[in-house]
Amino acid sequence: MIQSMTGFGKASLQLPTKKITVEVKSLNSKGLDLNVRMPSVYREMELGLRTLISTKLERGKIDFAIYIENTAEQTSTKVNVPVVKYYIAQLKEVNPDADETELMKMAVRMPDTLKTEREEIDENDWDQIQVIINEALQNILNFRKDEGESLEKEFNLRIGNIRQYMNDALALDPERVQAIKDRLQTAIAELQVNVDENRFEQELIYYLEKLDITEEKVRLTNHLDYFLETIKGTEANGRKLGFITQEMGREINTMGSKSNHAQMQKLVVMMKDELEKIKEQVLNVL
Repeated sequence: MIQSMTGFGKASLQLPTKKITVEVKSLNSKGLDLNVRMPSVYREMELGLRTLISTKLERGKIDFAIYIENTAEQTSTKVNVPVVKYYIAQLKEVNPDADETELMKMAVRMPDTLKTEREEIDENDWDQIQVIINEALQNILNFRKDEGESLEKEFNLRIGNIRQYMNDALALDPERVQAIKDRLQTAIAELQVNVDENRFEQELIYYLEKLDITEEKVRLTNHLDYFLETIKGTEANGRKLGFITQEMGREINTMGSKSNHAQMQKLVVMMKDELEKIKEQVLNVL
């Protein structure tokens, strides 16, 4: 079954001092375009994460993020008291009569007045975070599969429409052939010349063979069947579907150039419209 490249997955974890949230978003892209955002404390794990995400999601414009919300009363960021006192002392030298409160407000806005103690990775915490990373990735995979089911229904509808319009066009073929014969005979009659009937029939057959769309019908039918076969495959196949739609377009265009019949050309236009809708959605297929 096909999968969409569009998806979203999320998972959360409550640890004793913080809440961890993992979010994964994906949009369509020609290749893998991966953007990873995570706290600096886990930065050394990024390479392994990128390998895991690329293996699971394969293709798409992917935004992966890990968010930390501190739920403990304590924080790793503290006021650098000696630095603040040093700033206040300097400010007093500039203005000895200044209010202490105002000096404090000015001092805490100076550089280096806050210091953050570097956290080290807790292996037990990271093991639990890996669990929700895999959960978020599984959620986005489930989302992609659900979207893929919707795409498959859309493709079946559009392919069915093209097939119906093609059959409607073929049903007009006898009328089209007769119209061509009548037009040629009228043109000859207007010339008021004697025509060898056998030679006329030979030339007419040659002319009609050049306008015959039987081969295009056979090839287009094969492409339609192959498209439906491909969307039921087990491997990622968005690129293959794109190639098949190109071949379908060539056969439909050839039918249009050969039709030489107003109603048949309208049906060809309707086939092209359905094909364009398919091409738009194929861009979302993994």
